[in-house]
Amino acid sequence: MVERFSTTYNSYGSIDELIPIDKKLLKKAEEILEHAYSVYSGFSVGAAALLDNGEIIAANNQENIAFPSSMCAERVLFYFCKANFPNCIIEKVAITVKAVEKIINEPISPCGGCRQVMFEYERNQEKSIKVFLKGEVGKVYELSSVEDLLPLAFKTDVLKRY
Repeated sequence: MVERFSTTYNSYGSIDELIPIDKKLLKKAEEILEHAYSVYSGFSVGAAALLDNGEIIAANNQENIAFPSSMCAERVLFYFCKANFPNCIIEKVAITVKAVEKIINEPISPCGGCRQVMFEYERNQEKSIKVFLKGEVGKVYELSSVEDLLPLAFKTDVLKRY
């Protein structure tokens, strides 16, 4: 038997086509990526989250010469939100990128580790998180849920929570 996964998403020609709150969220992600510590890869990532209390929180990637010690913008953002706003729901997240070597004109999606972290937060809050993805210029993708980024997410009720 052959089965197929598919994801649907909205594609916009530019940030200007978004509604004002979504545009504001992406602009915040663009602003914060300018302060990313990406001196080794030259690849800066900015992420911003809209919380259910109306606040927009932003974070960027933080590299380290000991590469495994580096942290992606998405995880920095989600961990900060949970640590500082433990009772808030993340409603939307916007992620954008910029590279030293060339202009990125297509949306870039989070790495697998970040997708899994984002998925667990979505699952724990029992409410979908809308995701916006954008390169340095050009198109914006809008996905209805983090699960659209990771259709075979690691999820099980076999593991206990203590």
